[in-house]
Amino acid sequence: MFRKILLIAAVSASLMASVIKMDLNAKYGATNFHTKDAVKFAKLVKQYTHGTVIITVHAGSSLVKGNPLRAVKDGTVALTDMFIPFTSGGGKVFGISALPFIANSYSDAYKLYQISKPAYIKTFKKWNQKLLYAVTWPPSGLYTKKPITKISDFKGLKTRTYDKNSANFINMAGGSAVALAWGEVYSALRTGMVNSVVTSSASGKDGKFWEVLSHFTKINYAYPLQAVTINLDYWNSLSKAQQNAMLKAAKEMEKIGWQASKNEDKIALKTLAAHGMKISKATPALKKSLDKIANKMLKNYLKNANSQIKKIFKEYRK
Repeated sequence: MFRKILLIAAVSASLMASVIKMDLNAKYGATNFHTKDAVKFAKLVKQYTHGTVIITVHAGSSLVKGNPLRAVKDGTVALTDMFIPFTSGGGKVFGISALPFIANSYSDAYKLYQISKPAYIKTFKKWNQKLLYAVTWPPSGLYTKKPITKISDFKGLKTRTYDKNSANFINMAGGSAVALAWGEVYSALRTGMVNSVVTSSASGKDGKFWEVLSHFTKINYAYPLQAVTINLDYWNSLSKAQQNAMLKAAKEMEKIGWQASKNEDKIALKTLAAHGMKISKATPALKKSLDKIANKMLKNYLKNANSQIKKIFKEYRK
């Protein structure tokens, strides 16, 4: 009997020793839909690896305060999610999903992502990490204190933008782009440092923008991507079965996540309206003016782009 107990204990210890535990840094708070998706992903990984890979999700950038790309590269954290357009180090590739008016719908955005995926994978590999999955944000719109119906209405706007593309866009439209970390946006709106924001319906909901702004114009600026990556050293330490299980979870999570984004957009817009925010579509005149700016930006973007990026847009526009 005693020998049997020892054997069971030895087997249990062996099984415990084979369990790999990893931390995932989630950029946004626990209620954000991307963070909720990361938690679902962790559950799927645990299920498909039969409990041999345990991922703990840490919300609110609690593990990584700086560049998430570098943090994963160095192994400071095993996994992270990241807002691709705002992540420095990805060059032109990371700006693809945030180019204005390239994608005009979720189906457009998904098509662009699938065509761009090899370029993302290649870029992440240079940073010692593997792309697991990426999910779009709801389309970016413009939050302001006044109606925006024509291009001249951009004059006087001090707009928080989320990457180089969106900053160029606001400046070319006649406003002034301001770079701010997300955690500083609400207080900046309170103090008047900025008086408008380019972001999604979901971010406006999470940020309670109805307390400081009154209008949301659905210009459908872009469908920027949020990605989840894993450090390649951690990845290579997994068995082939564990890697396949994680890829299965990632593929499933991508499908779940894109649908969650659509659902979140509907919920967020209803929430904004319920709190008194006036929601409107871009007028034909405004859309025409913004399209001209977008076309100029794309031409400039492609001028010194490499052949891989030019091929992406050629294939996308077929």
